Amino acid sequence: MGLNLHPVYMLKRPPFLLFADAKGLTYEDKSLYAMGRSAWDAGEVPLEEWIELPEGGQLYTLPDRQGLGIDIASGEVKVCEKGRAVAAFVPPAYTVLRLSPYLTLPEASPLPLYCYSAVGWYGGKIYVAATRIEKDIRQEAAGYDEKKISRGIAQLTSAYPNNRLVRHLAENCAMRYCCPAARNYFLGRWECPVPVSPACNANCLGCISYIPESEVFQASHDRLAFKPTAAEIVEYTVPHLETAPYPIVSFGQGCEGEPLLMWETIRESIVQIRKFTSKGSININTNGSKPAAVRALCEAGLNSIRVSMNSARETLYTRYYLPNNYSFRDCLESLRIVREYGGWSSINYFVFPGVTDTPEEYQALCDLIDSTGLSMIQWRNFNIDPDFYLHKLNIPPDEPFLGILNMMKKLRKRYPDLKFGYFNPPRERMFNYETDFAH
Repeated sequence: MGLNLHPVYMLKRPPFLLFADAKGLTYEDKSLYAMGRSAWDAGEVPLEEWIELPEGGQLYTLPDRQGLGIDIASGEVKVCEKGRAVAAFVPPAYTVLRLSPYLTLPEASPLPLYCYSAVGWYGGKIYVAATRIEKDIRQEAAGYDEKKISRGIAQLTSAYPNNRLVRHLAENCAMRYCCPAARNYFLGRWECPVPVSPACNANCLGCISYIPESEVFQASHDRLAFKPTAAEIVEYTVPHLETAPYPIVSFGQGCEGEPLLMWETIRESIVQIRKFTSKGSININTNGSKPAAVRALCEAGLNSIRVSMNSARETLYTRYYLPNNYSFRDCLESLRIVREYGGWSSINYFVFPGVTDTPEEYQALCDLIDSTGLSMIQWRNFNIDPDFYLHKLNIPPDEPFLGILNMMKKLRKRYPDLKFGYFNPPRERMFNYETDFAH
């Protein structure tokens, strides 16, 4: 069940398949309707799942892959041999419902770490299989003014000339990777990122900041290369909490390892921050691997936690995360502990159509919600090569699935107080989730 903030017009037919030529130019194939992929299955996308590509989205061409479509005349599935397959990147606040289906040629290399939405062409517009899951506009493409970001970077790096974290957020995150969270910090608003750990205790198959040289694809980001001090953290987070609208300080970012490995520094930072200000909320994005550390952080004043996971099933979780010296049960215990202290608990749920929405996964997720008292699911798009992921996790073909929207509807009915979204909510929104949000 999406949050349709703009008018939705039901299509009268499926959109046409898109393909790209060798130069990357994209065309529609009027002989084929676009399809969607769930796990190993390619099929028709329900018309209600197609929405216009939101602002900030873009198209990808997929090397050595040919798109699959439904022949308009015969209704049969056919390969588009006119060019390369095409997929779409869907911006934050939207959850992908179906992936782009294609035939992988023998010479193909794994795709980079992005999400590949089903895409099509209808009435002169690009459509994707997705839904808006979040009201908060904090990462809307239209909200970023490059001149204001540049001024903010100049002002804050000048204000904190010796702060390595501020420099890292400026040079590496905001300027090099255009990280939305870092750019928001330099615009003086909302969630302030605090990367703290250069090391990790998991070996995620799709880690965006570290991939072993033995793998055939590369990480999309360079990882934080130093250990910041509590003094560096406090220096720039306290002013943010004091002045920003709907302020959040968030430990744990995509450009680092696991923040709980630096829990002592985080605890000291929280204690010092709260000596200066009671404003805003303090959050940690984590794998939840160290429950005792989470308890210590709650006692220091942590307000919320977001635990990342690809699955609520321990077997699939372990195959993807390859954890060192912790287990899936530790993740659940960390969620329980935050709720024990009255805090807000979310899971950063990596959505993979055909895996996330199987009946077995649905039941496992219900068990997780029941056992932890979960506050929120953040339905995040999974950035990974689909074939690579399915092979690594040994996902069988022909496994039944519910459909992502149907699974969301079942969860809403069963857990009416469980919140759906995409971002960590500020403290104000935790008390009035549906109406009070950053805008």
